[in-house]
Amino acid sequence: MTIIQAILIAILEGLTEFLPISSTAHMKFLNPLIGVQSNSFSNLFEIVIQFAAILAVVVLFWRKFFDFKNIRFYLKLIVAVIPALIFGALLKKHIDSALSNLTFMAIVMICGGILLLFVDKWFAKNQIDDERKIDYPTALKIGLFQVLSILFPGLSRSAATIIGGMSQKLTRRAAAEFSFFLAVPTMFAASAKSLWDVHKEGSLSFSHNEINILLLGCLVSFIVATITIKIFIQYLKDKGFKLFGIYRIILGSVVLLFLLLK
Repeated sequence: MTIIQAILIAILEGLTEFLPISSTAHMKFLNPLIGVQSNSFSNLFEIVIQFAAILAVVVLFWRKFFDFKNIRFYLKLIVAVIPALIFGALLKKHIDSALSNLTFMAIVMICGGILLLFVDKWFAKNQIDDERKIDYPTALKIGLFQVLSILFPGLSRSAATIIGGMSQKLTRRAAAEFSFFLAVPTMFAASAKSLWDVHKEGSLSFSHNEINILLLGCLVSFIVATITIKIFIQYLKDKGFKLFGIYRIILGSVVLLFLLLK
């Protein structure tokens, strides 16, 4: 992986991680276009820069994450992340297979886009606008929605959890913020698991150049994600999901058509 390739992937990750359009699908679609080969380093790179993007949440919402008096906040995140940890471990072979199937992800992208066209109308009367009003059963239900993004790569983790939150009467803003919070333990666990898998393969030793590329990718992803979060929350609050749905349908259709004609 070259520096230019790493920067392009990191920019894309920072832009798409928190949008309901699937950062994973975007990276999988981009890689063959820019000549990135799938190997242990590129797979690790994708996971780690996702975690770097997630750290933007910790920085922007640092008062929330470092309010150690609010133990319930941490407990709710633990409850919500448990389903993803369990299903992620049980369904590893399915996940690996789905991540290598661009046709499957393109179809999921389109289906998710159709769903987003109607979400705003379905949950227009939601009233809960405060994370503190989320109880443990609600956190668990949102965590179960997150599992859908594991079962169906291309669905988007943020889309699944935001819709999960809105199904529990949360407003778009409150659902988006909790989705961001939940991303932190989720991607921390995914990054740790990826590092462990690479270690087991005996390929954890990277060259000086690869380490520099990984660090650069993390920095770029973090900066772009920080900017994106601020813009996205305000846009989502004002405009809703429709534009994202249209974008998903168009992109998924283009990728699917390209794959069918290839």
